[in-house]
Amino acid sequence: MKLPRFFGKKRGHRRTGSQAWGSFGEGLFYAVLLVSGFVFGGLVLSGTVAYSPTDPDTVVLQHGYDWWMWLLTLLLPGALVAFGGSGVMRVIRVWGKSEEHRAASMGLSELLDTMGQAAQDAPGHPGVPTCENLVNSPGTILRYRLPLESAENWTLIGFGLFALLWNAFVLVLAVGAGLDLLSGKTDWILFMVLVPFVAVGIGGIVVFVWTFVLATAVGPTQLEISDHPLVPGGSYDVLLGQAGTGRFRTLEVFLEVEELATFRQGTDTRTERLVVWRERVKEWHDVELAPGGRFESHFMIDIPADAMHSFVSKHNSVHWRIVLRGLSESRPAFTRIFPLVVFPLSVASVRPPVHSAWQVSQ
Repeated sequence: MKLPRFFGKKRGHRRTGSQAWGSFGEGLFYAVLLVSGFVFGGLVLSGTVAYSPTDPDTVVLQHGYDWWMWLLTLLLPGALVAFGGSGVMRVIRVWGKSEEHRAASMGLSELLDTMGQAAQDAPGHPGVPTCENLVNSPGTILRYRLPLESAENWTLIGFGLFALLWNAFVLVLAVGAGLDLLSGKTDWILFMVLVPFVAVGIGGIVVFVWTFVLATAVGPTQLEISDHPLVPGGSYDVLLGQAGTGRFRTLEVFLEVEELATFRQGTDTRTERLVVWRERVKEWHDVELAPGGRFESHFMIDIPADAMHSFVSKHNSVHWRIVLRGLSESRPAFTRIFPLVVFPLSVASVRPPVHSAWQVSQ
């Protein structure tokens, strides 16, 4: 008789460990986090309520920051309770179910995607995405200004939120340590905990500032187009405006078609991205920008007559986009993505005319 194995290794489609022990260990981990959050939050609340200084000035200070001090102090135990509670509920929900049953169950993210799928289709044309969010911003010279999609912005927001929340918690600890010093007490355990927390907080601020500098050093990019949505066989005028300072070694504009496929591999949901078609539209070398200057250029994009239109479904999608790739001398390379929507010819009864910047400006 073999003893139960607490740890297992996945070998292909087989696992060497026990699924029951694995679920039990996962549930125990989340339960510890949940209990720690409740205990930590209870200690914080009891310590704050029981605190009653005798100095009148300290009493005024305590009443002044009482409400927001509670909120900031409860950030960490609240996160532990939320993370641990959601994990325990997930373990209970899937306890005793097979991997096939788990894979077939619909999660919250998939449920929300299914609920919002109807709003993404063009009216009367299932599978063709609407372009309402792409034509709500007029351009300065051409008809529309395309929105920008960049993963750098989400990274910057993530670093900023982490630095804000972490340093807010560090501020709570620092205020508590300062009040102890003013009252003549020295809590060495609190100071030992505060030192690494301050180091992590400073590191978070440094990473956020460095990411912000890299994201804003290149300068904003503006792309305008003469018409939208696009149709196969049409030609459209595009205006590129790139701000910033310094010298760009290369600036390249591509017209791309990206295909996304979402599928399940075991119990994991994966999304594969592949650029199935790419065409270089324009290229510039050794572009010099003065402080406060702006590089502008007009060019045409042609949608092939036999091109696949934009398509969105639950598991597959086809996206058209204009991609700007630049390489600076003193900064890392950058990529700016501007989404497009290409309608099938059956959607538009008349092929849109070719709009030039000179005609629009006149």
